[in-house]
Amino acid sequence: MDYLVIEGYKSAAVEFSQEASLAAPVDFDSIENRMNIREALQRGDVEDAITRVNDLNPDILDTNPALYFHLQQQRLIELIRDNRIDEALQFAQSELAPRGEENPEFLADLEKTMTLLAFESSPAAPPAVSELLSSGQRQKTAGEVNAAVLESLSQGKEVKLVGLLKLLSWGESMLEERAEFPKLNLQEGTVTSDEDDGNGMKI
Repeated sequence: MDYLVIEGYKSAAVEFSQEASLAAPVDFDSIENRMNIREALQRGDVEDAITRVNDLNPDILDTNPALYFHLQQQRLIELIRDNRIDEALQFAQSELAPRGEENPEFLADLEKTMTLLAFESSPAAPPAVSELLSSGQRQKTAGEVNAAVLESLSQGKEVKLVGLLKLLSWGESMLEERAEFPKLNLQEGTVTSDEDDGNGMKI
């Protein structure tokens, strides 16, 4: 349930809640609101995402200057992507430069984003600069917003299942140094022992 809620699978979470007779940990409508914000960012509509976040809870952006800066940075990236250079320069000067002066830690991100103008999608652009135009950058911003919304709802920001798998992997590596034991193969979905024929038991 934790995974379905955090990752935004509303219909699956509703069904799982009914079939497992589990009380809903959140208002399921909040999942849909978060996914609408994520979808807006993934299609590059930052203004729509900001409006939706403010409709959900204006305090999220008011109390998180780093998140607001990253959203505005994403908006600048989208202007550059659309080749709206004059608008991008004006937006950077009026919206982002003052925030960079107030918070010097934002300056490096602003400078890297402005470097996009020099290369204009050229293959010669350094990877750290060209990756700003990738879908991964949009997903990174969407993930940051999703985490902030979850926090405002007093929900965990990271899926517990991921933490459990990390703990399992760490535990296996510790055991490996001390003894032989059956190992979980996450790729194949089997448990194998050093003494068996390698086929393992299906899980």
